[in-house]
Amino acid sequence: MGRTADAIAEGVAIATAAVRLTVKNQILVGTIARGGTFEIEHYMDVARTALLSMAQESEDAAELLTRLRKRARGRHSDPHGTHDYRDRDVRNLRRRAKQSVGVADHLRKMTEDPDALRTLVEDARAAAWADVRGNLDRRLRVEGMRPDQDPDYDTMRDARMQALKLVDLQALSSQQRARKKREKAAEKEAAKEAAKTSSRSERSNRRDARTVNS
Repeated sequence: MGRTADAIAEGVAIATAAVRLTVKNQILVGTIARGGTFEIEHYMDVARTALLSMAQESEDAAELLTRLRKRARGRHSDPHGTHDYRDRDVRNLRRRAKQSVGVADHLRKMTEDPDALRTLVEDARAAAWADVRGNLDRRLRVEGMRPDQDPDYDTMRDARMQALKLVDLQALSSQQRARKKREKAAEKEAAKEAAKTSSRSERSNRRDARTVNS
């Protein structure tokens, strides 16, 4: 990969990580703090909105860099500050603007890719579960703590139940849907093969009948 491509890939990775964090926090708030259920389509919309916001930021950055580049062209005096660019900076500013545009284009393409959005949400859900599990592990390290001795027992019990719904039950449901989808696809494929076999058999029978009659 070239220098520009590497910079775009790095920018996309940083933006995607920020979006994943946004989605993770939304999952934690929506499913645990507010007692809601995990609906992947809803969080795919959250991811899409966050990606569009990050893309817009990259496009705004590209526009700013373009203005700075035009202002810097033909100026050869000593700069008076970090962002007081000169003609020698024009090439670098052009490259940075191109990189920002590349990041924005990639992020916008992700918003139109259901598989990419789903993967992003699943990664965010796994991160949310890791946070919940870490908090529960820390709570469970309190030795000899009985429910009546723990003032936060009820709150943590709710969190454990929400975590179960968030990960275990949702994952099981997702696996069941995936299995049913595979089974339906296999049934359709089997039906197609059966139809093809039946069609070939009928054609063969007709040829045999013509041969006998002749």
